[in-house]
Amino acid sequence: MPSWFWYAVWAAVLYGLHQIFTKLAADKIGDGLGGFIVEATAAMTILLYLAWLRFGGTWNQTSSAPGVIYSVLTGAGTVVFFLLFQKGGPLSAVPMVLAGGAALMAIVGILFFKESASAPRLLGIFLALAGLYLLRTGN
Repeated sequence: MPSWFWYAVWAAVLYGLHQIFTKLAADKIGDGLGGFIVEATAAMTILLYLAWLRFGGTWNQTSSAPGVIYSVLTGAGTVVFFLLFQKGGPLSAVPMVLAGGAALMAIVGILFFKESASAPRLLGIFLALAGLYLLRTGN
């Protein structure tokens, strides 16, 4: 089993819970304020993690201008998820969004990051898009 596997499992669990809690909060808070609170809480958690690294003697953090720019571009997704739920989107829309994102990431990986276009990867893209379609029409 690859060393990253359990990180992927925990990321999936935590991201899934993130979306469940976003759905529960969406009709109880504004999209901008809700997104801000989510991101501010994440920032505080990360700040504590960075302090632990710094004062624990294991500081290994680097940065560059492109790294900062790409990191900034990821923040809009939280606000859009609040809007999706406030506009009546079901929680089952999240897998649809993630399937579309997975297909996009796999295609970009093949086209721009020289990842292999193996039969299992192409089948995964097809199945993600099929799932996207099925969830869209499942109401």
